[in-house]
Amino acid sequence: MVLLQLENPMRFITIYVAQMLVCLWFAYLAIRILTRDRKRLNLIFAGFYISGVIGNIFNFIYGPIANEEIVLVLNYLTNFGLFYAPIFLVVFELILLRSEQVINTTKQLAILIGFGILMFCMIFFVLTPGWGVSLNDSTNWAPVWELPFFLYVICIESIFAVGPIFYLSFRVYKKFEDEQLKTKWKKFILGFCALMVFVYGIFLSNFLASLGINIRTVMGIVGIIAGIAGGYLMYTGVGRQLEK
Repeated sequence: MVLLQLENPMRFITIYVAQMLVCLWFAYLAIRILTRDRKRLNLIFAGFYISGVIGNIFNFIYGPIANEEIVLVLNYLTNFGLFYAPIFLVVFELILLRSEQVINTTKQLAILIGFGILMFCMIFFVLTPGWGVSLNDSTNWAPVWELPFFLYVICIESIFAVGPIFYLSFRVYKKFEDEQLKTKWKKFILGFCALMVFVYGIFLSNFLASLGINIRTVMGIVGIIAGIAGGYLMYTGVGRQLEK
């Protein structure tokens, strides 16, 4: 295994400063939720943060490695963890809207497994030259997405996770009559919006790199702000209430 020294300062800052801070913040919020109560609703909401943390851990591992086969596998696992995270919010909101009796364990697992299969299918793009992810010396060991992979990820995330989350969020909001609850839920929605700006920014920056357009520096700055602020707003809007 060949190791890099991460000579590119911006790449080092992006991975081991910006993303590390967001990862540690998410881990802290998940622990706060789970240490108070481990009921099903808490576990599912914390799953959103935990999935993101796991994805980032793989990213930290392959950061200094200069072996194309290894980094492609670890990058795939990174993508899986990060892009899988929103499905926990879909299940969480469905339970809030319909109750745990209606959205029972079988239905929860069906949603989680079904989305997991869609995420697993990213591997077919990765294994097809010119369709997936380039990650080697020619890309300075930063992921570059080809158009088919970019479109697949955008479509799957938008149709099966992000779109439903926004739709269900407004359904839940309308269900609340208490103004204090509505205010807290607005924080949750605003926090999720901030995180999606970051996530879709990553999608776009990875794709634009294939066209020779580099916006990774900008996304590194946006990422640390949006990641920490978004995670905190979602936690104060909903997560803090789950501790009680």
